[in-house]
Amino acid sequence: MDEKFEPLIIGFCCNWCSYAGADLAGVSRIQYPTSLRIIRVMCSGMIHPNLVVDALTKGGDGVLICGCHPGDCHYQDGNLKAEKRAEAITLMLEDFGIEPERFRLEWVSAAEGARFAQVVKEFTEQIINLGANPNRSG
Repeated sequence: MDEKFEPLIIGFCCNWCSYAGADLAGVSRIQYPTSLRIIRVMCSGMIHPNLVVDALTKGGDGVLICGCHPGDCHYQDGNLKAEKRAEAITLMLEDFGIEPERFRLEWVSAAEGARFAQVVKEFTEQIINLGANPNRSG
């Protein structure tokens, strides 16, 4: 295994909770791997499964979706929609021959900066153990 492997993880973070949690981690100077590229979305429920598949076939080594805890969604049930889509995403990845371990859904609130950093650290380690995504194009 290449010890210099730096994974590229695409993170979709909901504006109201997990993006604020990422911001709290930053302002609190809680360190976490630089492997994550955050894309702020209004709600985790808006992430279409095709976005995850595209991210993993066009250069990403992993995809992390972070949303509000169930019951705390700014849009009432968007995170529950994300949870249902996560099940579909896992099946789609298997159909495409992509390890489902390259995808993760987590609930992180605005007050959980340390938790956000821990999730990124754990997921980055998981992706490093899997190695570079062989399904990358180019």
